Amino acid sequence: MQLSTAPTLGRRRRGNPDSQGLLGVLSVCATLLQLCAGCPSECVCNSLEANCSGRSLVSVPALTSLPEGTHTLFLANNRLSSLPVSAFANLSTFESLDLSNNYLDNLPSRLFRELSNLSDLSLRNNSLTVLDRELFRGLTQLRRLDLSLNGLATVPLGLLDELQGLTWLSLAGNRLHALERATFEPLVNLQHLELGINPWECDCNLRDFKHWMEWLIYRGGYVDAVECTLPKDLRGRDIRGVPVEMFNYCLQLEDENGGGAGSKGGSPPCFRGTPTPSSEGAVVRTETELPDCVKQRYRPVSVRRAIGTVVIAGVVCGIVCIMMVAAAAYGCIYASLMAKYQRELKKRQPLMGDAEAEGDSEDKQISSVA
Repeated sequence: MQLSTAPTLGRRRRGNPDSQGLLGVLSVCATLLQLCAGCPSECVCNSLEANCSGRSLVSVPALTSLPEGTHTLFLANNRLSSLPVSAFANLSTFESLDLSNNYLDNLPSRLFRELSNLSDLSLRNNSLTVLDRELFRGLTQLRRLDLSLNGLATVPLGLLDELQGLTWLSLAGNRLHALERATFEPLVNLQHLELGINPWECDCNLRDFKHWMEWLIYRGGYVDAVECTLPKDLRGRDIRGVPVEMFNYCLQLEDENGGGAGSKGGSPPCFRGTPTPSSEGAVVRTETELPDCVKQRYRPVSVRRAIGTVVIAGVVCGIVCIMMVAAAAYGCIYASLMAKYQRELKKRQPLMGDAEAEGDSEDKQISSVA
């Protein structure tokens, strides 16, 4: 019996490694099957990413079946022209979304409202011409936003209000000719701004935004070239290098129009979506009654200019002080020299009197001899 059982035990021991390897293969297959079962047929998925790029998609695939823990979704290089408002519902784990190189031309309000953890959003190279001011509501964690190579002519006031953590923004390659300062003031953490390849009109409508750009650069941010297309005498020049004194005529226009340059009805301009009252029955409003956008837009001149003024005033005051000290020193030296000269003169006067007396006695002796 012992002889018969020994080979059996030996065979069982030799079979254990094979069974463990088989179990490992089965577990890997089960994991792959689970991923494949949860991944849309149009995409390729792994534990962190779902890549649906370059599939000629005309609609967003079912994303509710994505594997748990998916953080990145690529939908670039497709034929998407519109998105349903619930396209990204229940996807709060997403951190990165790429919708670049599609044909998107109109996005519904609050499309990304449930992507509360999204930090990177790319809408580059689409056909967007208008953005709803509620589009980015809920994206409080967004750090990077790419809106370049679209057809945007304006950036509505309020669009960026909840993106206070944004550090990188691109609006290059659009149809922008002016921007409102109040639109960008909520971006307190912005460090990189791209505005190139736009038909900028460097007139009074861009003056306040120029001041804001100078403030951004002053605190260490980066802004690429903003080349003017109009007026003709500034064509090709970077507005950052245009002296602020060239915009002084804007103040005259404001005084003549009773408000902002280019505005109608005597009210300061706010943004293009704000209705302005007609000139008939216009009411003079106090500062507390003005819209918030007007209060935020009209600010003093840029920090750089203010600092330059302080530096120049300090230099002038320093020169004046040095001249005053030099004049005082010269006066003291001159006074001491004059006092010394007077003392020497007083010492010499008795000697001159004795010499005159001796001269008189000699004249008397000569006259007596004669």
